[in-house]
Amino acid sequence: MKILIACEESQAVTKEFRKLGHEAFSCDILPCSGGHPEWHLQQDVTELLKQDWDMIVAFPPCTYLTVTGNRWFNIERYGEKAVKRHEDRKEAIKFFMMFANANCDHIAIENPVGVMSSEWRKPDQIINPYEFGDPYEKKTCLWLKGLPTLTPTNEVEPAPRKEFKSGKTMPAWYADAWKLPKDERAKLRSKTFPGIAQAMANQWHNFLMKTDA
Repeated sequence: MKILIACEESQAVTKEFRKLGHEAFSCDILPCSGGHPEWHLQQDVTELLKQDWDMIVAFPPCTYLTVTGNRWFNIERYGEKAVKRHEDRKEAIKFFMMFANANCDHIAIENPVGVMSSEWRKPDQIINPYEFGDPYEKKTCLWLKGLPTLTPTNEVEPAPRKEFKSGKTMPAWYADAWKLPKDERAKLRSKTFPGIAQAMANQWHNFLMKTDA
């Protein structure tokens, strides 16, 4: 099958589909860090969506879609910066919906809990890495078209959360990422954990092979 893995510089999912013999390509405006530039399309994904794909798995940027940054949208408090963030959110929603409306029978869109649940529809599934063998907490939404929800493969205990003086808590790995430069922090937080990448490839491969049989 010809598969587009959109907005993926890590190539985590691309490599798993390649292991199964599929013609999978990652796409991102950034160079890939997964070690296989021959499978990477470094360009704007818009034109690629006009091509024929058997499956599209998309990881659109979540900076302006996630609910964790909602406080920065307060115009009374942050003025023009907040106005700009509202404009950026509109563009991010438009970009997300470009995948949702793509002409493809099998589509998966991944994003954290965010505004798309109200702007479009509720996700078909919410998963965590610790359900797939990686002891981390990262609540992840999946919107699916023509694909089944993922079945957990190996549930493990997630690492303890980090508690702050304010009383708020967050996953320790996520909190520790604040020590990194901004660009590196964003890359780390957006990477797909290995267990989820394997589950996406293996389970959706098996489903589509049965469907086409």
